[in-house]
Amino acid sequence: MTVTRIAAAAAHFGRDLDYDLGRIGKLIGDARTAGAGLLVLPDAAIGGYLADLRHPDPAALPPALKPDDPIFEQIAGMAGAMVVCVGYCEADGDRRYNAAVSLSGDGVLGRHRKVHLPAAESTVYAPGDGFAAFDTPVGRVGMLIDYDKTFPESARTLAVDGAQIVACLSAWPASITNRAPKLAQDRQSRLFDLYDCARAAENQIVVVSSNQTGAAGGLRFLGQAKVVGPAGNVLARTWAKAGLAVAELDVAAEIAMARRVLNHLDELRPAAYRTAR
Repeated sequence: MTVTRIAAAAAHFGRDLDYDLGRIGKLIGDARTAGAGLLVLPDAAIGGYLADLRHPDPAALPPALKPDDPIFEQIAGMAGAMVVCVGYCEADGDRRYNAAVSLSGDGVLGRHRKVHLPAAESTVYAPGDGFAAFDTPVGRVGMLIDYDKTFPESARTLAVDGAQIVACLSAWPASITNRAPKLAQDRQSRLFDLYDCARAAENQIVVVSSNQTGAAGGLRFLGQAKVVGPAGNVLARTWAKAGLAVAELDVAAEIAMARRVLNHLDELRPAAYRTAR
């Protein structure tokens, strides 16, 4: 039996990289105190997210970092034996990507570029072109960045690639078109939770969902970080508050139990599914 503690963070991050790095260090320290082997930080934890999804200001975009920027060495040094997933804006020539990297003290373990771009994100970022799982000390992991998890094919591709854990890094705001008086009543709040639980249950995997909190420009972020088991059951959550959702489980054993009678991946019938739009 291999029991792992997994932590999902809800926290606010902005444009000040020194501030962000300090907050990342604090969250890594808190996760280490909690005994976590995996910490999933939010999307755009380095440099913050867009302040406006409908009309992003080209003069106020997050700083774009190269994949080998020294800040990642600093975070890897903080992580040590822990696996940490963190989101940032990636520079690749003239292109920007909403990106995530998974690392530990041993270096980079995996990368992901957000594939699905909502609203006007496509005017700022180029889309990534795929999903791939990778091996880590806590098991085989895949990453999604916020809107990616709206599409069942994203998590399914990772699960078919052997992912036991899918880290969903988000900067997921409340509805920008139909605001509710309370975040708990917001349509996006309901969907955020629904997607987390559905992606876990339909693939019989563990989903670790982080999110930003607070506000940026006209956006209010939901928080609601959580760890979801392979039956779609929420094992730990932060609700709307900043903090860590920490759950302890034997990932392989929980997945084996969920797939004991009905194994969704073994029972797929790809030839029956239309792949063309």
